Amino acid sequence: MLGCVLALLPSAWTHVVAADRMHSTATAPATDVAVVFGAGLWKGRPTPYLAHRLDAAAELYRQGKVKVVLVTGDNGRVEYDEPDAMRAYLAARGVPDGQIVSDYAGFDTWDSCVRAKEIFGVNRAVLISQGFHIRRAIALCRAAGVESYGIGVAAVHDATWYYGGAREVIAAGKAALDAAVKPEPRFLGPEEPGVSEALATHER
Repeated sequence: MLGCVLALLPSAWTHVVAADRMHSTATAPATDVAVVFGAGLWKGRPTPYLAHRLDAAAELYRQGKVKVVLVTGDNGRVEYDEPDAMRAYLAARGVPDGQIVSDYAGFDTWDSCVRAKEIFGVNRAVLISQGFHIRRAIALCRAAGVESYGIGVAAVHDATWYYGGAREVIAAGKAALDAAVKPEPRFLGPEEPGVSEALATHER
């Protein structure tokens, strides 16, 4: 019993941290930046899970609640490029290309959060993911220094959804460790002006 309690503590931590920061696209506060986390590609296009995240980001942009969308995902090999696929999807749905910024080294949630802060200069953002992941994203981005709010988009309760929910128990443990130790991302690199330039363009 004690083992079960200890195993669930990290997950409870993410729920506590995110408790008053969960929103829908209708209730999300206005922020300069929305961060969309990658969720896989199928034949070079966003999976349905990722498409739902991007749809929410496009809706926020149309509502005027965000000015820039930072898409963060995996481009660890030439033939797999989540950020560019995400950018193309958003552009096809009315988000100007100049208001989309790509993070090609968002290999996991912690890396994406740290890079949003340290590389792209994001201090406040609304995060977009599925419900089973968004609380962990909020907790990690807050630990990385980004004031964060979250939108957990709807998802079909299929095998992926159940797998994602079960995986979160383990992932929350890693998240708690990341928040405590604050390891450097797999790739950090120099600061990039993409977000600040997109914001300046939007204000013109």
